[in-house]
Amino acid sequence: MLKQALLGVLCAAVVLSIGILIGHFGISKSSTSEPSWVKDVAKDVDEKELTKIPHMATSPGDEQTVQFMLKRWKDPDSGLDDAWRQEYAVYLSFPDPDRPNKVTVVDPSDAELFSVREKEKPYTDDQSHPDVVQPYAAYAPAGHPRGKLVYAHQGKASDYEQLNKTVDLRGTIAITRYGGAGRAAKAINGAPYGVIGVLVYTDPLDINDGLMSDTNETYPHSWYLPPSGVERGSYSIPFGDMLTPYLAAKDDTYRIPRENVTEIPPIPVQPIGFEDAYTLIRELGGDAAPNDWQGGFNCTYNYGGPGFKAESVFNNSDVQLDIYNHETVINSSNVMGIIKGSVEPDRYVIYGNHRDSWVHGAIDPSSGTSVMLEITRVLGSMVKQGKWRPRRSIIFGSWGAEEFGLIGSAEYTEEYFTKLSERTVSYINVDIATFANATLRASGVPSVQNVIFQASQQVSAPGHDSLSVYDNWIKYSNRTSPTHGLIPRMGYLTGAGSDYAAFIHYLGIASMDLSYTYDRTKTNARIYPAYHTAYDTFDYASKYIDPGFVSHQAVARTAGNILIRLADSLLLPLSCNDYAESLEDYLKEAVSLYEAQLQAKAISMDPLKWAVANFRREATKLDELIRSSDLANETPLKVRRINDQLMLLDRAFLNPYAFPEQYGFRHVIWASSSAGKPTFPGLADAFARAQSSGEPRDWEKVHYHLSVLSQAIDGAASMLAEVI
Repeated sequence: MLKQALLGVLCAAVVLSIGILIGHFGISKSSTSEPSWVKDVAKDVDEKELTKIPHMATSPGDEQTVQFMLKRWKDPDSGLDDAWRQEYAVYLSFPDPDRPNKVTVVDPSDAELFSVREKEKPYTDDQSHPDVVQPYAAYAPAGHPRGKLVYAHQGKASDYEQLNKTVDLRGTIAITRYGGAGRAAKAINGAPYGVIGVLVYTDPLDINDGLMSDTNETYPHSWYLPPSGVERGSYSIPFGDMLTPYLAAKDDTYRIPRENVTEIPPIPVQPIGFEDAYTLIRELGGDAAPNDWQGGFNCTYNYGGPGFKAESVFNNSDVQLDIYNHETVINSSNVMGIIKGSVEPDRYVIYGNHRDSWVHGAIDPSSGTSVMLEITRVLGSMVKQGKWRPRRSIIFGSWGAEEFGLIGSAEYTEEYFTKLSERTVSYINVDIATFANATLRASGVPSVQNVIFQASQQVSAPGHDSLSVYDNWIKYSNRTSPTHGLIPRMGYLTGAGSDYAAFIHYLGIASMDLSYTYDRTKTNARIYPAYHTAYDTFDYASKYIDPGFVSHQAVARTAGNILIRLADSLLLPLSCNDYAESLEDYLKEAVSLYEAQLQAKAISMDPLKWAVANFRREATKLDELIRSSDLANETPLKVRRINDQLMLLDRAFLNPYAFPEQYGFRHVIWASSSAGKPTFPGLADAFARAQSSGEPRDWEKVHYHLSVLSQAIDGAASMLAEVI
């Protein structure tokens, strides 16, 4: 039986607990060797324990993982100070096990000419487990639409607009491929044009580099998605429980009427495998779709007549969806654990990973769960032995029902909104720990950049004892910083892709997301190919994602190192000057894109320029104050004051009225954007709308977002200034 040598998580705890300053200034290259404590882990974690049966949210398998987490975190020798389950009554969507969803091609006499596969083809015994849920689109409604088939590319609003110029979409079924637009959007965008049902598939060009055969090309022979593989997922846009927005979903919580739920598909949807999609698309009639709509199939992708070619065996036939999904309110559990701080127990560093999966979930999320369990085992053992206790409290969250829309973490932030807002230093998210085994990938707010860099310099890259994770990372993805020179390229948390969403967007907590990933010069796969399918198993993970689980080790060591630095440093290792650099980059892009047209509308960008310049001045002053202070010998209140300035910086960017139509998005710098521009999201979206419509009220909205930004950035600058 393969074991996961999940190991060596950090724990310079003993060294760092003396409360020295670490990693606040610059990107030092002076301490890049791997500390001896990193190798002080001998226990293997068997990932099979987490993936031996499917554990979709609220299922019996999910309950087994709840008990497994509680057992580990309550272990008398290596557990945490306390651990408990926390339940929420949440709104989830499931298929009917007694009436499987069906997709068929039927002729005018109602004879069935073709039927889409209802379950994926099994290659190993675990893929045949009775608890493997049929592929379905969570939150898509039940229904039985029947109509002519059309090909709508990625289901973007622009795709349907273009298609509607050629084809009458009223009463049609649209087949779309993953990518370009969110899952729910593929149906939401089509419904106004009269589309009555949607099929979604993963095109082999987008996930398999064009490969299609399970005889010798795809899994079980490689990491590529086999022909019957289907990506499941939540077809909802908001995160959190949809019936209780801004309220924790307790039994007695007020719930909005279900018919008032928005931003879910208004029409039935079903995901299918690319082998079945190929059968349908190659028979479509009508004009050829544009070149950028073509995919990996050995055929021309036509729009559809609507419907199939005259010479097709499916001529004059319809596609019928028979969807039996149902929704219910059901209890879902978070598992929480804590190590209490010794000096500042009222300051929290939160580390989270979701626990639920769509099927076995060896990579998503069990790679992250196993990393978290190893970190807690190492830290828990040190606490139980009396060798160490962090300066600040560490909270661990094993979130439930993430796959249905980040529900467990969102409900937690709603329930403890005030306490978390006032006391939380940072949130570390490790969801999928290993997409593959080439390089670290990190995203976060700019203030956490330096602590990630410092930690990654102290961990050896997998298979490279003389090369750090940092130095390996910079080979794969880098940028030139005006301050630091050549450094690894970090991403920003601009959407709601995992459980960091509620912490950064809703609470304004400095957050980050860490994983190991693949070399993007060697594949066009938009994500690891078995994502959300029945093939995301231990066999797949151990053979094709991370043989030997060495990248799991690197992520555990890096994430744990970051955790200790945040929990144990006298001064928080958060950089406001790195934040200033990112604001300046965003400003430069905004001026380039928008200033000329805004000046023509008598809208000035000067207040935004002044605000960013003011932020840079105050960030520089605060760093100079820190440099000139002997903080180890200062009064605790002075250190606490500076730490609070650093901790609360992102809170200053929150505006609850900036994005009234987007649940949970209050951070004016990192909110989700549809404009696709590397600049301030509210400004970018408002400008795109105004440019498209030309309406005076839309240009007024651009001015409004400029004011929101300017005042938020000025407010953040004042947070960094000396206390009045």
